[in-house]
Amino acid sequence: MALEMQRSEDLKTDEMIINMGPQHPATHGVLRLLLTLDGEVVKHVEPVLGHLHRAQEWQGQNRTWFQYQALIDRVDYLSGMFTSWAMARAIEQLDGTVVPKRAEYLRVILSEMNRITSHLLWLGTYLIDLGAMFGFPFYPFREREKLFDLFEEVAGQRMMFNYIRAGGVVRDPKPEWFEQLKKFTAEFNDRIDEYEAIVTQNPIFLDRTKGVGIIPRQLAKDYGVTGPCIRASGVPLDLRKTKPYGVYPELDFKVISVDKEGGDTWDRYMCRILEMRESVKIINQCMAQIPDGDIIAKKQTAGMRVKAGEGFAAVESPRGVIGCYVISGGGEKALRFRWRNPSFCNLSILPELLVGAPISDIMAIFGSIDIILPDVDR
Repeated sequence: MALEMQRSEDLKTDEMIINMGPQHPATHGVLRLLLTLDGEVVKHVEPVLGHLHRAQEWQGQNRTWFQYQALIDRVDYLSGMFTSWAMARAIEQLDGTVVPKRAEYLRVILSEMNRITSHLLWLGTYLIDLGAMFGFPFYPFREREKLFDLFEEVAGQRMMFNYIRAGGVVRDPKPEWFEQLKKFTAEFNDRIDEYEAIVTQNPIFLDRTKGVGIIPRQLAKDYGVTGPCIRASGVPLDLRKTKPYGVYPELDFKVISVDKEGGDTWDRYMCRILEMRESVKIINQCMAQIPDGDIIAKKQTAGMRVKAGEGFAAVESPRGVIGCYVISGGGEKALRFRWRNPSFCNLSILPELLVGAPISDIMAIFGSIDIILPDVDR
């Protein structure tokens, strides 16, 4: 027995380098993680980009303003309202455009609906990543489809909206549309209760998420992490409150933030659950307060121009702060576009989170960050 114990202590494993992706289904796109493992423990991680380069900024400088508006929905394809809104606000800052009040309310309503659809897809796919294949992951898609029907009616498309334009929005919803939305918000909190009854205190889910992938508050700040990832670490950073825009200053809602030093994957889950409840409150307030009037202040034509100068605007997307910086020469095309994409910054913290974790926790940690690969490899 003593000899066997001595031999076991002398045993050493060689480090092994393996690729996780770019075809791994749980990376939600063509992300390649170059892992260095000691047994089943992660020693080093290198995210490898470049498999899905979208040339987002190059296209903005080689398309007209009118053409480019339709392309940016396809970058963070789950948050098209927010990319359009960031670009529109940057252009409006350059032009000095005053957006009609009704359009500002519609922007908030449609964007908060988009926040809900994004969080619902994250919830369903995250549970699949953790191995929950018993049907629940498809429950969130039930409500998501209802919102997609509303998006399709007002924007003409279910995902690539091209609805928010420079100066306002492209179409005014019919009165029946608002009635359908009211019906959705009236029942949606009950649907969230169903999700929580199955997931929040599920012992398997708790084992996979509690104490796993903790992001210390200062580390999140150092890496420029935003969105639910930093709010789950105790930093109440939300541009809707910290740097208000649109009609958010006129609305009553809470910034969901965890009151502790560092958040784990369970905290990030809870932040998104509670944010959906706040989005319902925001939508209901907007529907109650929305005034009549125009919905767009700038004429939308193929040859539209933007005044010369520089503009920057940022909005709070489901994944965090998305910013658009633009330089205009006064013509039909921009001279320069530069985007601040939240998925890119949030992904950068992944090597810090995974080192020392078992390989079985990689997808629990990675999935909790909620990364969209075109938003990373822009």
